[in-house]
Amino acid sequence: MSRIGRLPITVPSGVEVRIDGREVTVKGPKGELRHTVAEPIEVKLEDGKVTVTRPNDINTVRGLHGLTRTLINNMVIGVTEGYRKTLVIQGVGYRVQQKGKDLEFSLGYSHPINVSPPEGITFRVEKPTQLVVEGIDKQKVGEVAANIRKLRKPDPYKGKGVRYEGEQIRRKVGKAGK
Repeated sequence: MSRIGRLPITVPSGVEVRIDGREVTVKGPKGELRHTVAEPIEVKLEDGKVTVTRPNDINTVRGLHGLTRTLINNMVIGVTEGYRKTLVIQGVGYRVQQKGKDLEFSLGYSHPINVSPPEGITFRVEKPTQLVVEGIDKQKVGEVAANIRKLRKPDPYKGKGVRYEGEQIRRKVGKAGK
């Protein structure tokens, strides 16, 4: 049995979980999320706990078991607490400004780069070199943060670029002089 898949998910107060066939809907104080469960996996709601079960031990079904439980757990956490990723910009002249809901990046290119938030995502600029991506969908928050990081990846020689907070960049030694 999957160690993760067999753990029950406790539903906190203020969160409503509905299961309609293969569709799982989680509604909480921050919003509502939906997920369609893959075919052989069964999801049940019994006295405030969501349990995920599988019918057999085929490898693909075993993988889906733990994945489904984790995705539903992430939905419950998302509608109660939400998710956030902090990005740090490092480099001379590199900065970010908030223009309404959008962000305007100055990353050493000849033009500023504008980024609009997709639905369900909010941006917050804490300093000119630090911003926070927030939302209730863990996958969407991570994807938006990765796309922002992709605008100017951290340079291995000087360390300049956009990185996650706490990310360690492996530095390379430059060209040796004579």
